[in-house]
Amino acid sequence: MQNFLLYFYTSLPFVAVALLSVLAVIGIGIGMVRPRYLAYLYLAVFFWANSTSYGSLSLLVSAGIYSRGSGLLFFPLLLWCMLGAWLCARVSASFRGQPASPCNLRPWFMAWALLLGAHVAVATFSSVPLARALAPSGFSNIVWMAPLVSLLLLSFRTPEAALALSRFILLAGLGRALFGLVRWAAFGGDPNNVYANMNAIKIKLTFFDINDSLLCTLAFAIAAVNLFQAARRRRAPFWTALDWTTLAATAACIVLSYRRSAWIGFVLACIVVMLRCAPRRRLHIALVGLPLLALGVLAAALRRLGQTKGAGSGLSSLFYDMESRRFGAESERVLELKLALGDFISHLFTGIGSWGRYTGYQHISWQTGQDAGLFLHSGVLHIALKAGLPGLVLLGGTIWAFCAFVRPALRTLSTLAPELLGLATAGAAGLAFMLPDLLIGTPFPQTRTTQMLALCLALPYVAMAARRAGPAARPAGMPAAAHTQVLPHRTSPAGVPAHARSP
Repeated sequence: MQNFLLYFYTSLPFVAVALLSVLAVIGIGIGMVRPRYLAYLYLAVFFWANSTSYGSLSLLVSAGIYSRGSGLLFFPLLLWCMLGAWLCARVSASFRGQPASPCNLRPWFMAWALLLGAHVAVATFSSVPLARALAPSGFSNIVWMAPLVSLLLLSFRTPEAALALSRFILLAGLGRALFGLVRWAAFGGDPNNVYANMNAIKIKLTFFDINDSLLCTLAFAIAAVNLFQAARRRRAPFWTALDWTTLAATAACIVLSYRRSAWIGFVLACIVVMLRCAPRRRLHIALVGLPLLALGVLAAALRRLGQTKGAGSGLSSLFYDMESRRFGAESERVLELKLALGDFISHLFTGIGSWGRYTGYQHISWQTGQDAGLFLHSGVLHIALKAGLPGLVLLGGTIWAFCAFVRPALRTLSTLAPELLGLATAGAAGLAFMLPDLLIGTPFPQTRTTQMLALCLALPYVAMAARRAGPAARPAGMPAAAHTQVLPHRTSPAGVPAHARSP
């Protein structure tokens, strides 16, 4: 028996390697034939796997799948799997003779890769370990956004595939929202509750991780456009009911997250969605939907801020921890930004390096441990600090390129492919939702956040590429007449259908 146990435990590493090899072969085979299946699996991980344990009282906290572990691969294994999926999709497209779909973000991501390469070169000559130069605390995660954007463009080329992706995001957001609401109602909410566990605020919350609220926002945007767009088509009653359920569940989940950045971001996302609706629908939403949302956010804000020490009254109470008093010590949030801004001005054209720590980080209470001084609560200033003006130019250029593409894309989709409008609008709404976190959060050092941002960037390009590939496919189980028949609409005096005009 002892010999058997010895042989068993000795062979475990070899068995694990053999199983991983078999899984890799199976994955490559699937990726060559149906690359979107690997994309679904990869997205499902980011939709459901939490990325932070901040605020948890548990003593047993694992590094998680978003960690790079011992650092031998320099990046998390999950990202290498995604790169492998992209290679499979690229080879599959080459065999089929399918060129890459157009995307004006490619030159900007290439510039990010070159900038990271320059920092690695400087680090090498400065005797800085390569692992520190490539650490996620710099800006390497932005470079990893590019293969995910490309993977989605290669995997979802047809209208059928794009519609399936839209439904996948809708169902994933609804499922995540229902999970959060049930846990909030019956099981005490998210255990990563920094407000109750560290600030003695007696509230439960659905999700502390901003990415769960982002997923809910994507599902909300798709459902809202499906229901309220100007040129919507008849849909099966099941999907209509599912859209209404998604609207209610995702909105409630975001409000009950009790995160100020999520509240403000959700309002911005709702504005983006509202602009894609018909003028009459837009008025209805403004008169009915927005007041309900405002009441929900106000009730949640009063419940949280009413128990928060130091929070005043009025709108300024939302930013209580970013305001300094007339007398006494300065707010740590403001002090952190001032210290980082000072280093940025001192290293205007080069930054402090992707591996650098800003001067004076020891004065900030949360800057402790091995990551102390490597991050700060402002995504824009983080890039400025690490990469100087070149990083700011690339960040601004990437956002500009996306905005320059998405505005005409939404107009085109609203008239020529309304079935795909929800997918493209969700990407724009997701980016709008993340604006507060980009300004006062820590998005770029987080693997999950940057990959979710890459998903948002990719969705309008996927929708436009699918429109170019052909007419939107008929949903499964729906008669052709019901699919192609547009809901009744008014015509203008010139005889132009109302839905054909840009809302």
